[in-house]
Amino acid sequence: MKISDIQKLTDARIVAGHSFSERNVKKAFSSDLMSDVLTLDEEDILLITGLANIQLLRTAEMADIHVVLLARNKKASPEMIQLAEENRIVLLETPFSIFRASGVLFSSGIQPLY
Repeated sequence: MKISDIQKLTDARIVAGHSFSERNVKKAFSSDLMSDVLTLDEEDILLITGLANIQLLRTAEMADIHVVLLARNKKASPEMIQLAEENRIVLLETPFSIFRASGVLFSSGIQPLY
């Protein structure tokens, strides 16, 4: 699924990585525990989280995650946006809860990581 489709399905807005919005995502993972994110060994995944801090992006960078959806109306700080741009990470913000975003995307064809 293209990031632009994820954006439409979750009423999200892209705040970083606009030029990469045609990337494909095959699977998704929802977590607020960055220690769990660090154990992932997959490609082309979307991380859905309620965290909105620099550590989130550092973790995404280390786990080779290129698409992050901030749930529950969380807003990215200017520092987060800058770091996402530097690391070619697409950063989206949605008003949906983690549960709702996960459900909508799952029912639209994105596979769970586990």
